[in-house]
Amino acid sequence: MPGGRRRKEVRPLSSSEPAYVSRVTVERVKGPLRRATLPFAEIEFGVHDEVADHYGVPRGSDVERTTTLDYLVAAAAG
Repeated sequence: MPGGRRRKEVRPLSSSEPAYVSRVTVERVKGPLRRATLPFAEIEFGVHDEVADHYGVPRGSDVERTTTLDYLVAAAAG
């Protein structure tokens, strides 16, 4: 190869071989408040705005946080 660089060998994965295993736990703290522990971070999920209204949680309560849905949409978009 030009410049003496070698191509990294890429081998196909079989369907029984995971490419990555995510080590995540989610625990319920109270009500709709959840705590997710990821390899390098801890995140709290809760409810806000229309989601809080849907679940009957008062807006501005101590569980007002970003929802799991917010993270899912951000991950799919990004």
